[in-house]
Amino acid sequence: MNSAAKPTPKEIRQARVDNPKLRERDLAAQLGVSEGDLVAAQVAQGAQRIEPRVNDILQGLEAVGEVMALTRNESAVHEKIGIYDKVVPGQHASMVLGADIDLRVFPNAWTYGFAVEKRDGDSVRHSLQFFDQAGDAVHKVHLRPTSSLYAYQKLVASLASADQSQAIDTKPLKRSSFAPDEAGSADELRERWGAMTDVHQFFGMLRALKLERRQALDMVGDDYAWLLDRECLSAMFHHVAREEIPIMCFVGNHGCIQIHAGPVTTIKPMGPWINVLDETFHLHLRLDHVREVWAVRKPTKDGHVTSLEAYDADNQLIIQFFGKRHEGHAERDDWRKIAEHLPRIPRSTAA
Repeated sequence: MNSAAKPTPKEIRQARVDNPKLRERDLAAQLGVSEGDLVAAQVAQGAQRIEPRVNDILQGLEAVGEVMALTRNESAVHEKIGIYDKVVPGQHASMVLGADIDLRVFPNAWTYGFAVEKRDGDSVRHSLQFFDQAGDAVHKVHLRPTSSLYAYQKLVASLASADQSQAIDTKPLKRSSFAPDEAGSADELRERWGAMTDVHQFFGMLRALKLERRQALDMVGDDYAWLLDRECLSAMFHHVAREEIPIMCFVGNHGCIQIHAGPVTTIKPMGPWINVLDETFHLHLRLDHVREVWAVRKPTKDGHVTSLEAYDADNQLIIQFFGKRHEGHAERDDWRKIAEHLPRIPRSTAA
């Protein structure tokens, strides 16, 4: 949307007053603005602009103590309670490798940052919220009752921006894509795929062959990737919960990937959503957004590992699951058994 056509910050604030129970993302969609525009309109009235200096933020959060980290995309919301520790800073990619909060962060996507105070009855909820150039959320940090408010306020003060305007200049993201005539062949893909010794080599392989992720799954053959019935995700959740199989669950966007590693126990379907509602991990996944689910097998030096990957109607990855494992160890037999026995869809009958 052209910035001239946007509601003014004052109009956005009035719409917030008029719709107190509407979720931020829903109100933003109703107004035709981004969620970042919605937060920016509250600057000096409950929000403060901060510089999105990612490495300073990640390292400064450890002193804040226990918080809730939230990363989402259009179809999945991943929430983890824990501490930001074991930070590995980087210019193009940073990591948080804590026992509970496990992130892969891409700082170039973090364009706007805000410290937000929101009244909730007699109390005030504090959060840090970060958005990309389109105004879409890349990551949020919500304080908990045990969080250090002093450390949080000290961090916010160190990040305070000279720009405290109530509007942001959003621009649509350009999704990069490869030219079809430059793509590698199926034979080249199979040769490189079979030679992998680490799952992290997968992205380099796709770049080298100029292939999109979903395109590669379709090309590589059934011994490495096969299509599953979309209903299998619910079955998988109930299987791993009942059998107490620890999993890894990845949800991300182009600015942050958030990972849960461990068991899931409380599975609650609600309308189009399937939810995990555990003590330190909440997941909300819109099953009606899932167009395809693939089982994917990747070779490693420890034997092959198997993932489940859900894609939306635009062939974008929504969520990914593995069995929990440690480097140097083989994949869990119980996870592999589940992944390999979920109902398949023959490619000839796939929509």
